[in-house]
Amino acid sequence: MSSKIPAQGPPPMPTSKDDINGTWRFLEWGVDRIMFSLKEGVDLKTYMSLYTSIHNFCTAQKAVSNTNTLETNHRGAHLLGEELYHRLNNYLKMHLASVHAEMIKHSDEALLTYYIEQWKRYTTAGTYNHHLFRYLNRHWVKREMDEGKKEIYDIYTLHLVRWKEDMFGTTQNAVMDAVLRLVEKQRNGETIEQSKVKQVVDSFVALGIDDTDSTKTNLEVYRQYFEKPFIDATSKYYETESEAFLAENSMVDYMKKAERRLDEEKERVPLYLLPEIMQPLMKCCETALIQKHCNLLRDEFQVLLDNDREDDMARMYKLLSRIPEGLDPLRAKFEHHVRTAGQEAVNKVADQGESLDPKAYVDALLEVHTQYAALVQTAFTGESEFVRSLDNACREYVNRNKVCEKNSARSPELLAKHADNVLKRSTKATEDDDMEKLLNQVMTVFKYIEDKDVFQKFYSRTLAKRLVNGTSASGDAETSMISKLKDASGFEYTNKLQRMFQDMQTSKDLNSAYEEWVKQTFDTDDRKDGVDAYYQILGTGFWPLQPANTSFIPPPTIVKTYERFQNFYNSKHGGRKLTWLWHLCKGEIRANYVKMNKVPYTFQVSTYQMAILLLFNDSDTISYDDISSTTMLAKETLDPSLAIMLKAKVLTAVPEGGALTTGTSYTLNHGFKNKKLKVNLNIAIKAEQKQEAEDTHKTIEEDRKMLMQSAIVRIMKSRKTMKHQELVSETIQQIKNRFSPKVSDIKKCIDILIEKEYLERQEDGNLGYLA
Repeated sequence: MSSKIPAQGPPPMPTSKDDINGTWRFLEWGVDRIMFSLKEGVDLKTYMSLYTSIHNFCTAQKAVSNTNTLETNHRGAHLLGEELYHRLNNYLKMHLASVHAEMIKHSDEALLTYYIEQWKRYTTAGTYNHHLFRYLNRHWVKREMDEGKKEIYDIYTLHLVRWKEDMFGTTQNAVMDAVLRLVEKQRNGETIEQSKVKQVVDSFVALGIDDTDSTKTNLEVYRQYFEKPFIDATSKYYETESEAFLAENSMVDYMKKAERRLDEEKERVPLYLLPEIMQPLMKCCETALIQKHCNLLRDEFQVLLDNDREDDMARMYKLLSRIPEGLDPLRAKFEHHVRTAGQEAVNKVADQGESLDPKAYVDALLEVHTQYAALVQTAFTGESEFVRSLDNACREYVNRNKVCEKNSARSPELLAKHADNVLKRSTKATEDDDMEKLLNQVMTVFKYIEDKDVFQKFYSRTLAKRLVNGTSASGDAETSMISKLKDASGFEYTNKLQRMFQDMQTSKDLNSAYEEWVKQTFDTDDRKDGVDAYYQILGTGFWPLQPANTSFIPPPTIVKTYERFQNFYNSKHGGRKLTWLWHLCKGEIRANYVKMNKVPYTFQVSTYQMAILLLFNDSDTISYDDISSTTMLAKETLDPSLAIMLKAKVLTAVPEGGALTTGTSYTLNHGFKNKKLKVNLNIAIKAEQKQEAEDTHKTIEEDRKMLMQSAIVRIMKSRKTMKHQELVSETIQQIKNRFSPKVSDIKKCIDILIEKEYLERQEDGNLGYLA
């Protein structure tokens, strides 16, 4: 450290105001006191003397001037102020030369300590000198700067400029090296004096003097001489460390290390760095710690997926999300993994063939979705791109799996059957069953179904059966499910389903009105002469129900009952025709001929079975031919109805073991026994169920043709003329939410519409619309 501290008292104040040498000797002594001995400094009287000498010198020319011209006064003040400014400038150069000579004797932390000490002393002295020379600042310096003179600064800025040119340029590399070594120590776990780095940063910032306006500062010096080498050193440090660590440790351990290092660097910024360095610093660390090893990280991802390492996947996600396009390969691997998992889950239940349990199938689909949807939310923070990858994978394994190989519409069919089981009243149901949760699960799979029209057809048929047979578990659950379907696919998708519900309410009101009409129209005896019945009036256009495939002559008792209702209905709604769907009707018959503990059995039967059993009121034994001729039932319907009653031992065949054909007679089994008082004989026949499914698929194909044709006509009506390929693309776009059409099917529909003269082929090869 320089020891030039003035020991003697001040030289005398100059007697002549314009004596530059005498004035400077006096001022130099005062500046020395400020520069080297801030604690002792100068007393107020001496300070005022120094200030006065500067004032006197700068105004002396005015006093001695023999002219009053502004030019003379201005020029004189200019000359005198300039001389004083240059004397101070030269003094600072000499002062810093001595400081520099001492500084180069130090290194590392000692160098930093000396640099910071001198910087503090120097800038503090600069502040005092700035005040001391403020008359010079206010007049000569201001005037020179206003005239656009370069390299003229206010006195404090002059101090900074001198430090920057005489000290900084030759010491900044050594200072910065010392700073970087200090930071490296901290990164290696040692404790350091963070304030030293902070003070160096502040000094570099202070030296960023704006060339266009010396009263302002910028960060150019800081960025060039601190930020850039700091970033470079950080990058080199972490590149070396990461390579060494990976050579001896697992990728999971490395991720934890990288995560910790990134947090450390982020915490370092507010401690002693500028906020502006945060972005480039983090980018540099991310490049060294993540970008350079991203392939190794991505290779590990499959291992983590296979072993359900959720926490480690979350860690990898956070790391790779920091770099551009870092997650794309992970999303692709995740999508492939989920798709494979879904297909494997289906393979486990697919061997059951046609007898595949819908619940087992849907549960297999849901199990995979539930697992990986949870993973997306926890490990991947629900990020939209991972959600898209999950959706893509689920769409693939739901629509293209082993079960769907022969029939692409198998998934929506099984889902509709599962929904039917959920919504159907069952003895297996418990109070703990969460109906809303089960319905949401159905909708989860529904979202991924591509052939939504297939689901709609099967669902509408099962809904119709539940409503007609009164087997719905809950009316609220039914309406909730329709509401969910409406939200997912729109009003048109559920319009007929809602109309079915309206018909059920209308039927309820109609039955109440009918009961009142019967009471008012018939006396008590006439009312007893009939069957207790409930009627459902279903709109033909809204219910997916077809007339039976067999002729049928109902028993006289039933005829009398329904004719009475028909008369009532015609009185209410003239012109409407009622078509009776006998194959959907059912009833209960009391078997007075056989009892359990004196209570007759009750048989739950179809209308066809009822017609057969009522014949035994007149005879204990009836031949197959008599049953057939009396009921007029087709053999395909009669035989299964008899077979169920034979199997339940309600009837016995004569001869014993006789076939369902001519020559066989049947008699009531008076020794019939059953554990239940109510015996259900109205059991669905598998052959009928299979035929119904086939009929449904045929209906779907026909509906699809009509849907495609209507879409084509609608498009052409608005566009008038189109290229063939454009029409195909737009048709796919319009109907893809209902099902995925084949291009070949669309082309067939276009040909049909050309034949029907809705469209024409034009000379230029385009298709035209014919009004």
